[in-house]
Amino acid sequence: MNFLVKTKGHNDFIDITDKVAKAVEKSDAKDGVAAVFVKATTAAITIMEFEKGLIEDVKDALEKIAPENFDYKHHAAWNDKNGAAHIKSALIGTNLTLPIANGKLNLGTWQRIVVMDFDERPREREIVVSVLQ
Repeated sequence: MNFLVKTKGHNDFIDITDKVAKAVEKSDAKDGVAAVFVKATTAAITIMEFEKGLIEDVKDALEKIAPENFDYKHHAAWNDKNGAAHIKSALIGTNLTLPIANGKLNLGTWQRIVVMDFDERPREREIVVSVLQ
């Protein structure tokens, strides 16, 4: 199952846990894994507590690793300014594999599935959920 997520870019964090859980429920899988993938090179997907302070802390940490206002060599390739977005995506990753038990995602109490969009402008991101039994 695929679904779209509209993002604002510039470090937009979006909780997609409920959408992924619905995809798992629709699959009728009792036990297995859900592979979740964002089709992008300037976005990422992770598991984290979806809490405002932590979101800001993650943004601050990533800005130290790959600051947006830096002269990346990538900018010359496409005449854009999203080199930092590509680095952040590559570091965090674009996919997750999640356990399914008794027909539901088997996540911890505070674990949420979060798409992070680092690009320099709003986007519509396609999320792919593949369920394997």
